[in-house]
Amino acid sequence: MTSFVLATANPHKAEEIRALLDGVVLLPRPEHVPEVVEDGDTLEENALLKARALVSATGHAAIADDTGLFVDALGGRPGVWSARYAGENATYADNVAKMLGELAGVPAAQRTARFRTVAAVAYPDESWFVVDGELEGVITDDARGENGFGYDPIFAPTGLKGRTLAELTAAEKHALSHRGNAFRELAEALAAR
Repeated sequence: MTSFVLATANPHKAEEIRALLDGVVLLPRPEHVPEVVEDGDTLEENALLKARALVSATGHAAIADDTGLFVDALGGRPGVWSARYAGENATYADNVAKMLGELAGVPAAQRTARFRTVAAVAYPDESWFVVDGELEGVITDDARGENGFGYDPIFAPTGLKGRTLAELTAAEKHALSHRGNAFRELAEALAAR
């Protein structure tokens, strides 16, 4: 079985991906590999940039992902800029505060949004493929819940009666999340190869 270097340096994402790709041999991102500049215009471009950079640095096949939150009332922002929404060194709390500020006064019916994750696999022979997953929902008026990370405390998936991703258990979140959907599809694609 092929092993893959996991491109993310984000420990929260790495934990989720490892849980979702149970049975796939994932090697940790080497500490000497610098952060990859995510200057693509799309999630696909950024995921491939990261995967290819890890292949180049390690000689191993690599798995990378990029996730964006697309908010309809904000014209699809922050999208590809989700991690840097409140600035280059923004914390999760900074990004959440900025979004809640920009959506202040926007009625609940107009706070629709979707998370989208693109997962990319790149190989040393320069072949590659991508898969994606989405999750529809709304942005809440305030942050709720202690689980998850990023925008999870203000994103309520459709059909969960207002519960945010941060109010779900890890198992509940993995079963329906954008990242869960993308990495389940990735696991199927890897198994079929």
